[in-house]
Amino acid sequence: MSTPQNPQNGDDSVTIENAIELKDVEGLSQGQIVRSRFFRHKGAMLGLAVLILVVLLAFTSVGFGPVPGWWPQGAGSGKVINAGGAPTLSMPTWLGGSGFAIGEHPFGQDENGHDMFYYVMKGTQTSLGVMFIIGTIACVLGVLIGSLSGFFRGRTDGMLMRFTDLVITVPTIVIGAVIGKMAGSLSAAIFGAALGMILWPSLARLVRGEFLSLREREFVDAARVAGASNTRIIFKHILPNAIGVIIVATTLLMSSAILLETALNYLGFGIVRPDISLGQLISQYQSSFATRPWLFWWPGLFIVVIALCINFIGDGLRDAFDPRQKRIPSQRKMERAAGRSHQTTIPAQAQGGHAGLGGGS
Repeated sequence: MSTPQNPQNGDDSVTIENAIELKDVEGLSQGQIVRSRFFRHKGAMLGLAVLILVVLLAFTSVGFGPVPGWWPQGAGSGKVINAGGAPTLSMPTWLGGSGFAIGEHPFGQDENGHDMFYYVMKGTQTSLGVMFIIGTIACVLGVLIGSLSGFFRGRTDGMLMRFTDLVITVPTIVIGAVIGKMAGSLSAAIFGAALGMILWPSLARLVRGEFLSLREREFVDAARVAGASNTRIIFKHILPNAIGVIIVATTLLMSSAILLETALNYLGFGIVRPDISLGQLISQYQSSFATRPWLFWWPGLFIVVIALCINFIGDGLRDAFDPRQKRIPSQRKMERAAGRSHQTTIPAQAQGGHAGLGGGS
């Protein structure tokens, strides 16, 4: 009489997950392991593909700097060709449209005949640039302050963390509004740099925690015994081991940055003409929400898509650098791993049996 089998518990799931992980990364370097995990993350790959598509569309269609684009309409002829400037984009028949067609103004026109596709692409360029500047400056400041605080501790840690707490206590939107009022009229680059100087505290705290943990590890003690200087220990030994946390935190910070830039522009404290950003377009055309909704929805859609893509990429990077945060694999994946393990066990047992027979004779 066969005994009923109990379903696999959490420990079995973790064991099988570890077996899958070890089998997949066998013989690979640390960098190859991280890349392999990241490329297997479906959400991250989807977000990366869509983000690349958005970047290519924004920078090749309307041109960037002296490089011309392929979009023929430019900023618009000043003549409204459709009723109310409605979009000329037509959906395929299987989506209920009259057949796919782009037309002269796929995103529509405003009341002055300006082409919204041109404005949305220019706004996407500016918003992406501001986001990148914010992320870069916040990353540099956060890593610098967090590493010094976590490595030296004591009085250095106390002063830097009190300064960090002071910056955190003031609401970001309030500081951003003041900075936007002063720097927004200068240029988009200066506006982004100013915002980057106030968004580093969360990253600094994460880096400090990593440095407090890593500075007590054996490889740091070995470097000290070997006579390495503090600068070499920080940049050569500790920082490379904290790079995963830094990359993930910076990626998610950039997602928050584009939303902050949008919010400040919507409130009127951001970028001003001649620069164009997605948040500025939303603020400018908010009164047209009921009469010409395409003026409002297209820039809003691109903001949401960019923020979601960066969040998906951040999730993939987090799972790639720290696989312990991944969810338990599905039942199908565990059964497949168990099958592979069973197939490799049987030949080994058979080989052992033949060896035993040979020894007995």
